[in-house]
Amino acid sequence: MSEVEDPVTTVVRLLNTNMHVVKDDHSLASILVTNEWYNREVFKNYDGQITVGLRQAQDLKVELSGRIRRRIGALAVNVWATDRSDPKAEPGKVVRRKMLDEVLRIVRQNRAVPNRTVYDHYGFGASSSTNRAYDGGAVSELEPDDAGWIELSAAEYVKLWSSDDQRHVKSDTVLNEYALMLFRFKVQSRELTVKRIILSFEGYGTAPGGNGSTVKVWNHTTSAWGNAASGAGSSDETMTITLTSSLSDYIDGSGFLWLLAKTTNPSNGSTPAILYCDNATCTVTVNGITYCDIATYRDQDNVEVSPFVLRTEIGLKSWLFEDVGGAY
Repeated sequence: MSEVEDPVTTVVRLLNTNMHVVKDDHSLASILVTNEWYNREVFKNYDGQITVGLRQAQDLKVELSGRIRRRIGALAVNVWATDRSDPKAEPGKVVRRKMLDEVLRIVRQNRAVPNRTVYDHYGFGASSSTNRAYDGGAVSELEPDDAGWIELSAAEYVKLWSSDDQRHVKSDTVLNEYALMLFRFKVQSRELTVKRIILSFEGYGTAPGGNGSTVKVWNHTTSAWGNAASGAGSSDETMTITLTSSLSDYIDGSGFLWLLAKTTNPSNGSTPAILYCDNATCTVTVNGITYCDIATYRDQDNVEVSPFVLRTEIGLKSWLFEDVGGAY
């Protein structure tokens, strides 16, 4: 049986992976999302902090035997800001309001799927410690640690940031070589809490032997690519690999998942094999809360210190249903 993920962990990850606060100068604010509590030292390097804590939990029977149960949680999300000494920094009240609006947006839009996380390459660049992307060319499917992979440049990463018809392109004209791409995703959940993984590649391939692209996932237990999915188009199509069992075979000891994409056919030495990618994602669903929404929010500023500590507390309600087994 898989573990049930702590609701605080779920909400921290939900906010952290979706938080995009844009400052007035159009740059992204640096926001730290953590478990409780506030840390004044954070504001030396961050524009704001968001903390999550559990206020109350209930474990209720759904039917008489007590086998089916409903866990109800009351969580507090605190938005913290202050006026920074940097004269170029935005006022604390402005940052606090933007963070509040972003928390409300994220929770409302994901209220029915708080336990689902979509990993992509938005905001990532070269040498990221988490999600990365590479391309290459070879007559066979290169392993993830093969020296033949070349990481994308910062400008090439931008083309993967969203499904917007701005594609990264890999072309290979060497005889019998396929155009290849490799995507690494860092899963931010404990392996035993994961219950479903969906890997998606949006793009297409062309080659003299026929159009089409193929995707596979790396099984680190067998050291082989598998679970192939293919398309035969010459324009964008989405190919997906869904994993629901033996998930530990695909998440390695560092928490990485690897997705390979290739042209289905190779180059003939004169006409290239070309692989186009618009977007690649990894969607992970954990065994955790299945509903989370806004309940209340209020300002709780501390004006007894200087500079003032600006805080808004947001109350969340959450729940999950669980079959605990046992006798009827």
